[in-house]
Amino acid sequence: MHFHECSINERYQTKVAYFSMEFGVHQALKVYAGGLGFLSGSHMRSVYDLKQNTIGIGILWSFGYYDQGRHEDRSLRVEFTRKYYYFLEELAQKVTVVINAKPVVIKGYLLRPEVFGTAPIILLSTDTDENDFLSRTITHKLYDPNEQTRVAQEIVLGIGGTRMLEALEYEVDIYHMNEGHALPLVFELYGRYRDMEQVRPHVVFTTHTPEKAGNEEHSTHFLHEMGFFNTLSMEEVTQIMGEHHHGTFSLTLGALRSAKIANAVSALHAEVANEMWKPYEGICPIISITNAQNRRFWTDKTLIRALDEHENYEVIARKKHLKKLLFSEVADQTGKMFDPEIFTIVWARRFTEYKRPGLLKYDMERFLRLITQNDYPVQVIWAGKPYPFDPNAINIFNELVDLSHQYSRIAVLTHYELDLSRMLKQGSDLWLNTPRITREASGTSGMTASMNGSVHFSINDGWHPEFAKDG
Repeated sequence: MHFHECSINERYQTKVAYFSMEFGVHQALKVYAGGLGFLSGSHMRSVYDLKQNTIGIGILWSFGYYDQGRHEDRSLRVEFTRKYYYFLEELAQKVTVVINAKPVVIKGYLLRPEVFGTAPIILLSTDTDENDFLSRTITHKLYDPNEQTRVAQEIVLGIGGTRMLEALEYEVDIYHMNEGHALPLVFELYGRYRDMEQVRPHVVFTTHTPEKAGNEEHSTHFLHEMGFFNTLSMEEVTQIMGEHHHGTFSLTLGALRSAKIANAVSALHAEVANEMWKPYEGICPIISITNAQNRRFWTDKTLIRALDEHENYEVIARKKHLKKLLFSEVADQTGKMFDPEIFTIVWARRFTEYKRPGLLKYDMERFLRLITQNDYPVQVIWAGKPYPFDPNAINIFNELVDLSHQYSRIAVLTHYELDLSRMLKQGSDLWLNTPRITREASGTSGMTASMNGSVHFSINDGWHPEFAKDG
């Protein structure tokens, strides 16, 4: 079946299926959580621009990731709202996978390239009348905290996605796993070839994080019972995958042993990843391909034109206008009137401990001097989504909300999704990045801020060291 509306550039004859748990292609399609989704969304836009022979495979999350509301005291409220998308096309084909010894029906929805200017993307759903309630909930929430549900989601993506492509008679040369979630596809392919040496040339892998949470591990026995390894016996799994730690199975290690090549997402991350996985046998080479973001989607066109033409006055005037647009959102959410003449720092990304959202206030006395002084006034905006089932991350967010009640030049915004993210990047003067060093694999939010005339001010981690010029 042919899904590409435009002719494929002859340079890109290899047919790629790009498997990702999340895709951030547009504000209206809420099937993403954070950086992984922003990146895969940018990839899908660049595929469209370059006319590459690529199709996206993801999941249609019935309730998305979550909606970020507020309680009466303005602290974070996690909300789940069912989503409906009338711009997706329901496909006639359905496939079945076995999860926990039970058949589960998967249907597919197509996002056509012309809707948002992306590669075609097939989104899978178990939320269909053929399934019982429990099976329907598999594709309800992105990154569901329940371990069984989470593994079931990975089976749907990997095995279900591969079978859906087969049902559509869409031939694939390369299966690209964006993070280890789609690993079950390898066991589906093994069922066809019965030889890992024949599977490996068709698989590539992108690893995104040195974080433990991003390198999932489960009991091998549990995964086997769930159907993660498709129809393989435990002995066959050990035979083709090698030994894992004390009865646990690492998805990242499994992916590194299944792919012909893997990539880290910055030069520094490649060093960290190679060091991290060096003790293990049978892994593929890990090279570095530094992440990038799609300029067409993220930049303010007027600002870029002024920058390209070296029209300094126009750059300053446009930046001020973009700050006003951002500050009307600040006023709407917080009741604070920020001043476009004042230097504005933004910290906005996934709220998690290692990214240290509250680092600015570790020296509270100095921080308060910074935001109350009038000679060189500074405004600070925070935004980002904590994982909805991580009380520590939510507490950090709420502490900042509490602090913001006391000072007029601090704002904490909710609804950190694509539209607000773009508004913050275009309206900030300085984009602050404060991870614990070597823990930030790439940090592409700083790239899109830099595209909009914001200074990327970062701990020397992620993509930053390769672009920073000494002195």
